[in-house]
Amino acid sequence: MSIEQTLQQATAKAVQHLYQTEIDPQSVTINQTPKNFTGNLTVVIFPYIKIARKNPLQTGAEIGNYLKEQFSFIEDFNVVQGFVNLLFSNEFWLQQFTQLANNPNFGQLPASGKKIVLEYIGPNTNKPLHLGHIRNMFVGHAVAAILQANGHEVHKVNIFNDKGINISKSMAAWKLSANGATPQGTGMKGDHFVGYYYVLYNKLVTQQAAPWLQQGMERTEAEKQTEIYALAQDYTQQWEQGNPEVLQLWRTMNGWVYEGFKETFEQLGIEYEKAYYESECYELGKEMALEGLSQNLFFKQPDGSVWVDLTDQNLDQKLLIRSDGTSVYITQDMGVAELRYNDYHPHQMIYVVGDEQIYHFKVLKLVLEKLGKPYANTIYHLYYGMVDLPEGKMKSREGKVVDADDLVAEMLQTAEEHTKELGKTEGMNPDEAHLLYRILGIGALKYFMLRVNAQKRILFNPKESVDFQGNTGPFIQYSYARINSILRKFGQDYILPHYQVETLHPFEKDLIAELLQYEQALQTAADTLDPSVVANYAFAVAKTYNKLYAELSVMNNSNPHTNTFRVALSAVTAGIIKKALHLMGIEVPQRM
Repeated sequence: MSIEQTLQQATAKAVQHLYQTEIDPQSVTINQTPKNFTGNLTVVIFPYIKIARKNPLQTGAEIGNYLKEQFSFIEDFNVVQGFVNLLFSNEFWLQQFTQLANNPNFGQLPASGKKIVLEYIGPNTNKPLHLGHIRNMFVGHAVAAILQANGHEVHKVNIFNDKGINISKSMAAWKLSANGATPQGTGMKGDHFVGYYYVLYNKLVTQQAAPWLQQGMERTEAEKQTEIYALAQDYTQQWEQGNPEVLQLWRTMNGWVYEGFKETFEQLGIEYEKAYYESECYELGKEMALEGLSQNLFFKQPDGSVWVDLTDQNLDQKLLIRSDGTSVYITQDMGVAELRYNDYHPHQMIYVVGDEQIYHFKVLKLVLEKLGKPYANTIYHLYYGMVDLPEGKMKSREGKVVDADDLVAEMLQTAEEHTKELGKTEGMNPDEAHLLYRILGIGALKYFMLRVNAQKRILFNPKESVDFQGNTGPFIQYSYARINSILRKFGQDYILPHYQVETLHPFEKDLIAELLQYEQALQTAADTLDPSVVANYAFAVAKTYNKLYAELSVMNNSNPHTNTFRVALSAVTAGIIKKALHLMGIEVPQRM
């Protein structure tokens, strides 16, 4: 039981003892005492003033005295309006720190029995991964790790959107213009190679549509007159009809993309347990749609298309199967949900997908409810906001994207330039220096993406992300490396319980209090599916430690016991920082 929970129960007993009124302990609010007041934790007593029929100062004094009598660790208290600020003793902080330091599993909760399937990444196989995918990957990876730390069984899965009109566009452009070119022959990474033809499609369709556009025809209709448009449409239909030649081209081009994706995943430290493919799921989804049609849950239009009516849910009518019998995205996701339920029988299925798909997942959940699927209510859409550039929103069809590989390369270069400028690589050989650049560059990128609530739109700034000052990954990583340097100099004599101290400096108490909040930060992050809670917690720990480091000597005190304790405190701090960064997929440098 945490100290907050202990105080909640004790406050409830105080109200019952003093005012003969029972309250729910969980309703008691316990906060960190603001920095401009004296105290460590604060009990909010506003709700009990009317019960006590006394003014705030009297009520606070009575509750404060009761708590002080019950707990020897409460050294003193003060009352400010409706708040009782509690000050804890040195013995309390030392005891709490010792328990923390001797618990290597601090922050890992026991198994909860809850099984979760988490889908993330979800790329199309017609173009390389871009900045938006990066935020998706980092958020999903971090949420999975945080849920696992909270004792849940998490299965990370991926969905490849490997069929449909966009893939057919890349195929059509390659067929009409590539002359048999391959990634190997051109020296291009496979996903970049295929992405080139996806962008080329739009250039070619515009060129071919020019005669009709000049005659005043609407662009959409003009494009339908072109050779490349007709070929892409034909590929889509021929694929679903099983045309061997079309399937072979599709497999070849998708294979190029998968090889490219694999390189990017490895560079970013991203992995998943199982991949699902739209091409393997859409038929099951169509069967489910037709099953719903036979049960009059869905309806058919005169042109043969199948729809679901969701107007009673304040939505609209949604297409499930086109008039030509081809599937749509919602059909695929119906099949995928069924397969995942059969594979894992999860308590929850989390989809990490951009906020432009909020409507899509509302529809998916309602369609599955109509079909009576037991997993319909397990679906949760964890959406994230888009990542903007200084010049505006990304548009992949026009090639105006920040490519994931290019961004990684830029981050590594920026990290190298900034680290050299600050002299952080002195004494390192080239291999050590390049490893540091990678750790800092990738860490800066991940932290920048995760430090803000995922649902908020962000503007990415590479130079800001690698700064060694402020709320950045490198600042936290440097704090860890600084502590590692102290530990190397001091040796192993700090290992508990060798230290012997009686009085703690307020900065030491502040740091211990911050470290003790780690488990609460993890629980909050898991409850809200918000990695930014852990990111900003790691920053708070690093900032609190650096304040102590700047104001107090860690190793050069006249009292050797003080040195030993502060080094031990530093070691535990480094351990917590490393754990928190690990949950975000961020490595820590051993020195810099």
